[in-house]
Amino acid sequence: MSASLEPGLYIVAGPIGNLSDLSPRAAAVLQGADVVAVEDSRVSAKLLRHAGSDRPMIPYHDHSDERVRARLVERMAIEAVALLSDAGTPLISDPGYKLVRDARAAGRSVNTVPGPCAAIAAITLSGLPSDRFLFMGFLPPKTKARTDALAEVAGLRATLVFYESGPRCAASLADMAAVLGDRPAALCREISKAYEETLSGTLTELSGACAQKEPRGEIVLVVGPPGERAAPEADEIDVALREALERLTVSQAAGEVARALGADRKALYARAMEIKGK
Repeated sequence: MSASLEPGLYIVAGPIGNLSDLSPRAAAVLQGADVVAVEDSRVSAKLLRHAGSDRPMIPYHDHSDERVRARLVERMAIEAVALLSDAGTPLISDPGYKLVRDARAAGRSVNTVPGPCAAIAAITLSGLPSDRFLFMGFLPPKTKARTDALAEVAGLRATLVFYESGPRCAASLADMAAVLGDRPAALCREISKAYEETLSGTLTELSGACAQKEPRGEIVLVVGPPGERAAPEADEIDVALREALERLTVSQAAGEVARALGADRKALYARAMEIKGK
């Protein structure tokens, strides 16, 4: 057991580019842990050298089975186990949540050492509303699945954050424009690295720019929330309610139309009752 760290799990945020972004506390944990669970030992070895750590590494990634996880949880009873992803904060679009879940279920101590996260850094760079946002990770690679995923959040009044690869950027941005509308957006790449760049524009403009020149490096796409929706007309409400009432109860119809049109549910319920009574 480490002389300086209590037994348990330590979730350590590493740099997303510049090694100097590693916090002193993170370096101390990496130096003091009994073992470091890593995605790729070749990547993490560089960071451990920078942190002055000679701690042994053990692989833990998407393909690790339950036995690997169980052994790590068992070790946490008497050892300090640090969890490190290839870049940024572990568990954010990275493997790890099952390890935290099982560690908690076993009564192990779970600690976080916060630090860099590409999604959060991109929001701060984007100039888009940051009071309410949804992190979507990577969208599906195929168009149909991608547009279906976008349709699920099209009405959400929040900034959307995606990770994406350079070769898929143009197509993904074009699908976003088609499904979400041509919203303001930002493409942030190589955050905290030598070639850091943020491009702002509409989804259509950014899609065109990526089609002309494929962006390279680690990319985060930030998409602004939808604009204010115009209040629905009375005729539009009645048509929607009548159609919904053919399939649903009054309460269900009012709820469905409220979500679709952004109207008040109580008022729609009252109107649905009127229509139903005629």
